[in-house]
Amino acid sequence: MTDRPVNAWGQAISAVALVGALAVGFWAISDSPASERDREQKAATCSGGVPTKSDRAAGRVSGSQLCRALNQSELASWLGTPGELPKSAYGNGGSVGTGKNKIAYPSARIEFETYTVELSASYDRFPVDEETAAFIGRDAHLQKVLRRPAVFYSTETMGIRFRLDGSDAQSTQGKPAEALSVAFDAKNRGGSWELVVWRNGGGYPDRTVLLDVAEHVLPVIPGFDSGAKLRQETPSS
Repeated sequence: MTDRPVNAWGQAISAVALVGALAVGFWAISDSPASERDREQKAATCSGGVPTKSDRAAGRVSGSQLCRALNQSELASWLGTPGELPKSAYGNGGSVGTGKNKIAYPSARIEFETYTVELSASYDRFPVDEETAAFIGRDAHLQKVLRRPAVFYSTETMGIRFRLDGSDAQSTQGKPAEALSVAFDAKNRGGSWELVVWRNGGGYPDRTVLLDVAEHVLPVIPGFDSGAKLRQETPSS
């Protein structure tokens, strides 16, 4: 498994299915030669996801800011794998929906040998509450995280296999993952941060790992203490 090109990352993120305010992560396998996969890795630095004028005007975080918040030197230790170096680190400034229903959805993804972690922000109007947990259904429960409403739940990544020769991508079976959705602010006025963690070799990660990452990473995101702004996503009366 090797680092994906940035354009492959963009193609994969557009294929992720979102339901309401919830997102699932994805993984990809490159059919590159084994000699390239086995190449010695250095700690990856963040690339992509630079803020746009619209992001700055609306007070939204960018994919690059999420990536920097996530790609901290202690991240491997919080995941329980001290000493591992990130193999890839990307930010993305994507969105979902079209027209008036378009929702900003910046995200970041850090991949280690053992774990992959995704952090995203969903600038919608949905609170994180009992209805959210009921809608997810499977192994979802509410609790407070960093004094904000939050929902833990189990999910599955989307697998995408692609070849470097440009041939068609194929969907494959994903990996089991643990996810955490945290409201932008304590008043739960809409929008959420989303963390998704999975083991690259399969098997559900411990939720205590996910909580440890959240408690270290989320407060570093610009504007976290004051809550996220939603000016462009709030419909006019």
